[in-house]
Amino acid sequence: MHVVTVLDCHDLGRVAEFWAAALGYRIEGEPVGRYLSLVPHTGDGPDLLLQRVPEPKAGKNRMHLDLRVADVDAEVDRLVALGARRQTAEPVEEAGWSWHVLTDPEGNEFCVLRPPS
Repeated sequence: MHVVTVLDCHDLGRVAEFWAAALGYRIEGEPVGRYLSLVPHTGDGPDLLLQRVPEPKAGKNRMHLDLRVADVDAEVDRLVALGARRQTAEPVEEAGWSWHVLTDPEGNEFCVLRPPS
């Protein structure tokens, strides 16, 4: 089984550039209809399929990506430089975990987090 995550978006190119840079993925081929695939450079990990939809994002995502990293602050700064927006001014701390909530260029929420040491 191979897990593929699908993310709705309006501007395939803009969102593909952001997520490819954010995840270290590559854009696979050209858009096919309303779809564009992002895949890990190494082939190890889930694909991210972008799906163009006509409506803007509304409300909170029911599912989101968590990016686990060693240095939350450095990764948040890198992602903001790529076009993400912070939703939390200070890290959220819970049960030893520390994270920030961000949004991609179209407002889809994701978290950058450090697991307990």
